[in-house]
Amino acid sequence: MHCHAHSHDLRFDVVLVGNPNVGKSVIFHRLTGKYADVSNYPGTTVDILTGKIKGTDLKLADLPGMYSFFSITEEEKVAREILLFSNPKVVVNIVDAKNLERGLTLTFQLFDCGFNMILVLNAVDEAEKLGIKINEKELEKELGIPVIKTVAVKGEGIKELVDKIKEVSVFPVHTPKLRFSEETEKAVREVTDMIENDLPINKRIMAILALTGDEEILKTYNIDKELIERYRLRFGVSPAYRFALEYQRMAEELVKRTVRVERKERSLYDWINNLTLNPITAIPMSLIALYFLYLLAGVVGAQIMVDYIEEQFESIINTNLNSWLEQNVPYYWVRELFGGEYGIITLGLRYAIAIIFPIVTMFFLAFAILEDSGFLPRMAMLLDKLFKKFGLSGRSVIPLVLGLGCGTMAVIVTRVLESRRERMIATLMLAVAIPCSAQLGIMLGIAPDFKALTVWAASVFSVLMVIGVLAGKYMPGQEPVFYMEIPSLRLPSISNILMKTVSRLEWYFREVIPIFIAISLAIWAGRITGIFDVIVSALAVPSSLLGLPEKMGEVFLYGFFRRDYGTAGLYDLVSQGILDYKQTLISMVVLTLFVPCIAQFSMMTKERGLRFAAVTVLTAILIAFSAGMLLKTILGWIS
Repeated sequence: MHCHAHSHDLRFDVVLVGNPNVGKSVIFHRLTGKYADVSNYPGTTVDILTGKIKGTDLKLADLPGMYSFFSITEEEKVAREILLFSNPKVVVNIVDAKNLERGLTLTFQLFDCGFNMILVLNAVDEAEKLGIKINEKELEKELGIPVIKTVAVKGEGIKELVDKIKEVSVFPVHTPKLRFSEETEKAVREVTDMIENDLPINKRIMAILALTGDEEILKTYNIDKELIERYRLRFGVSPAYRFALEYQRMAEELVKRTVRVERKERSLYDWINNLTLNPITAIPMSLIALYFLYLLAGVVGAQIMVDYIEEQFESIINTNLNSWLEQNVPYYWVRELFGGEYGIITLGLRYAIAIIFPIVTMFFLAFAILEDSGFLPRMAMLLDKLFKKFGLSGRSVIPLVLGLGCGTMAVIVTRVLESRRERMIATLMLAVAIPCSAQLGIMLGIAPDFKALTVWAASVFSVLMVIGVLAGKYMPGQEPVFYMEIPSLRLPSISNILMKTVSRLEWYFREVIPIFIAISLAIWAGRITGIFDVIVSALAVPSSLLGLPEKMGEVFLYGFFRRDYGTAGLYDLVSQGILDYKQTLISMVVLTLFVPCIAQFSMMTKERGLRFAAVTVLTAILIAFSAGMLLKTILGWIS
């Protein structure tokens, strides 16, 4: 199998397994003290979380969400391969207590692997609000494995889970042997006898996967594909569908014996939840949420905090540094390296600390509130039908929304999309018309007023729509299939919000400060060699055609080094009063649509190839300046 070559690298003592959106990452944080220690899984395109469980030497991995061993997405394939080859001491299967029946189908597949298991019923508080009462003692007795109830966001049940993990890692439990219907069971036994298994995993799961027609399993164990066709004819349906029905039947029967549902009066929660799912009410609620984002990032962050921090940075650091350099360093280009207008400290660190830091802090805070409340996936759901017009599935909402955080990261995340066609369309949309968090946050602060912000957003969104529709219409390939789960609406947890915000800021600064320093060095080198002036002069030509000052040529060049770097340069021009209302609005639109940053370009080259990346950059330049000219014309008509 694909992962077999890496099996020697896979040594996880404990793995967290479960459907998407069941709280695995929160439980991971509670167990390890880390929120997102992300590392790329060797030989694949999916990231996983790893760490040590607090107070133990047990290495923990949080596997990508999966619904089944009958893999569909790349994430599910990675999760399955880790399970099949890592030989963990303990598998912690996390299920959403509100959706126990659905979660148990994966639990039963894990049973067929023969793992040493613990079942975690997470979000039991939300289940109880819905009148769902789970008898965990009866469930434990029926399954023969430990069952722990948790409320991960509040930390409830985590201590019991840690204690049980320690216990089970030393004294394994024995999962029960499942039995399908007689005909299905006979087929499993027949194929099991054909498998010579040199792995610690149970042969039964390999036989089941072989029967479903899994190409890698059939190849690994040299099983004839014609055999699978014979079973399909015998069953009358595909074996994969047959097994899905069998697991579903067992889950339904178990839930009937262990779960009681009490009828509850409709609550305020139900009423609000329904409002967020109804397009008529959800759309204005989404607009209110975006306005909240604007107030926090655009007003508090970009106006109040930036004004204060930048003033302090300028008076305390820049003024004193430039004065010291003038007195003590006789060489102009050495002074310009650290100080002056473009120095590492006076420009690079000032942008990173005085402009970027306060804005992205407020943006990440607002984003975490929307995310933790469960409102963000609802906003994504509203876009699902729209995305299908672009040849994308609703799953594409994930990288496109993540693009609002970091375009480079979002290009990596396009790997989870099913087809090459989807990945190319999503990458194109990310590169041309999705602003990253820092760029978006600063744009919120640059906008002269909410009316200007609305025009900017409408312009960028219109371009995004046109690109998507044209790409969906003319890019060849099959139409995608989509399944999306909406998590519960909940009151955000302050500790979770702060945890996510701090974690993202740590990640951001680990990346942004070295890059800002590198960009300052590149600008310095470009100025010495004259290359910088040549490029700026070239970019000044379309700037002039747009009615913008030549100084915007520098800003566009900054934007290629890093999007937020360019936007910070635009912020400077606006702050100095160099741009009027119309110029500011045109600059915002053009800069947002301008080429992706060099980091995103590099990732596009790696993922989609140099030709695609180069064509995308040329397309972005053409679209950006064309949109700017159109906006300039329209503003001229209405003024």
